Amino acid sequence: MMSRRFEIVVDGRPIAATGDRTLAAALLNAGIVRFRTSVTGEARAPLCGMGSCFECRVRVNGVAHQRACLLVCEEGMIVETES
Repeated sequence: MMSRRFEIVVDGRPIAATGDRTLAAALLNAGIVRFRTSVTGEARAPLCGMGSCFECRVRVNGVAHQRACLLVCEEGMIVETES
């Protein structure tokens, strides 16, 4: 059975998501490859995919430093990257 499709808002624009996909996967599938910027100005995105590296941090529903690879998409999510 396929999971129900819905939209989440990322940096002010809607992207497709499903409840069986991580937020990191939804962002990458939408072509978003810069989740945050390092202190030296380099683009950062998921590296380990299991929550160890903290490279995929984004703001979700106003809460900073959420690891996108550990969060399952939920309808109504509002996500901000540091791109």
